[in-house]
Amino acid sequence: MQLQARMQVRSAGPRRAAAAVPVRAMAGSRFADVAQAPPDPILGVSEAFRASTDPNKLNLGVGAYRDEQLKPVVLSVVKKAESKIFSRNENKEYLTIEGLDAFRKATVDLLLGAGHPAIKEGRVAVVQSLSGTGSLRVGAAFIARFMKGATVYLSNPTWGNHRNIFGDEGVEWKYYRYFDADTVGLDFKGMTEDLQAAPPGSVVVLHGCAHNPTGIDPTKEQWAAIADLCKERNLMPFFDVAYQGFATGDLDKDAYAPRLFVERGLEIMVAQSYSKNLGLYGERVGALVMVLSDKEAASRCLSQLKRLARALYSNPPTHGARIAAEVVNDKELFEEWKGEMRGMAGRIERVRGELQRSLESKYPAKDWSFITKQIGMFSFTGLTPAQVDNMTNKHAIFMTRDGRISLAGLNSAKVEYLADAIVDSVRNH
Repeated sequence: MQLQARMQVRSAGPRRAAAAVPVRAMAGSRFADVAQAPPDPILGVSEAFRASTDPNKLNLGVGAYRDEQLKPVVLSVVKKAESKIFSRNENKEYLTIEGLDAFRKATVDLLLGAGHPAIKEGRVAVVQSLSGTGSLRVGAAFIARFMKGATVYLSNPTWGNHRNIFGDEGVEWKYYRYFDADTVGLDFKGMTEDLQAAPPGSVVVLHGCAHNPTGIDPTKEQWAAIADLCKERNLMPFFDVAYQGFATGDLDKDAYAPRLFVERGLEIMVAQSYSKNLGLYGERVGALVMVLSDKEAASRCLSQLKRLARALYSNPPTHGARIAAEVVNDKELFEEWKGEMRGMAGRIERVRGELQRSLESKYPAKDWSFITKQIGMFSFTGLTPAQVDNMTNKHAIFMTRDGRISLAGLNSAKVEYLADAIVDSVRNH
């Protein structure tokens, strides 16, 4: 009662205004010393393209397929696969860490060929991952943890994100020679000399087909020599397979190199992506595959890949994996997909020829034959950074500053415009 009375007394009488609490101005963010990162050299090109108001602008930077109207394409087989998936009223539960079993089977079958001895013998470890980038990153984390001190050798030039992926995992990387600017071809002598000098136990990143950015691949004989060199020097091949079926239109031809290495008795790592060949860019569908010498090693490596993936992203997304599995595991859809891949590869091959002929007619003094000797979605033009700047600033043609152009983003109607811009840049800059 006394406490209640005191409270009543205290509440009686006029209220006093609350004293103002002084607010201190912040001295600045604790992150004031964080440097501004430069734009991504590839994705930044698309940002600049979108900001441009030039009616003739052309985006040849990002590696994404476009039709003759330069519009994004959703494959017919993808739409059919989605219809089947939706009709089954699938749930949205988490996948296991290693991913969708039907997809994991399909991706290994595509890589090695269904019924391959390594599959039958259980010598393959595979985790579904976030397209090619995520698969490479899991592989980089595995190298950092279980191949401590190993150096990763990257082709010079290579896809720009390779350096980030391995560097951010603390893995040392070095270049091996690859591109010969004089011949606009493969510097095979320089490549083999550099790999011969690599310390035993090093990792060699190889592009399975349609080398990015050059479009220049070794011949079958050269692949055999590279495989023998890796075996002799105890080098670990790590294939980046981003364009299987999209390079030549033939899934088996485009898997020639990794299959050869396995046949030669080499253990390999492979990062696979379905962004290009199925057009599933935004679904982030891919896999990291390890083909090993015995079943026990495969089991141990899979357990560690799962542990690494768990910490990176826990488990992979479902929808894109279901699409890929549906297409590969359905005979009718699989055949239709192969036809659509041939169509995409054929369209790119056609505009390659059109561009070469246009350049030859406009500037016959220069040898332009490299354009059709290269394969895949890119052409490595040999343009200098100053010439690339002219392409962008004067002609609104957006491309990476290493001179790479994505022919998947070119149509017949724009070939003459592109050729005029290239000739102007070569002659005047």
